[in-house]
Amino acid sequence: MDIIKVFGNNVKKYRTQKGISQEKFAEKCGLHRTYISAVECYRRSISLENIQRIADALDVETYKLFIEE
Repeated sequence: MDIIKVFGNNVKKYRTQKGISQEKFAEKCGLHRTYISAVECYRRSISLENIQRIADALDVETYKLFIEE
């Protein structure tokens, strides 16, 4: 399991299910759009603080972002 890919895939899945653009989602998280893009494209490691911000903005339990489908 590549945890960075699993996380990126889940962020994108939950974000698109909510119909939110990367730009609007980044605003909601308090992060930059290019940062969200890098997370979703597996080019970015991410801090625990930002993981929580993303989970909160998606309104999902944090652990769900780490479950491989």
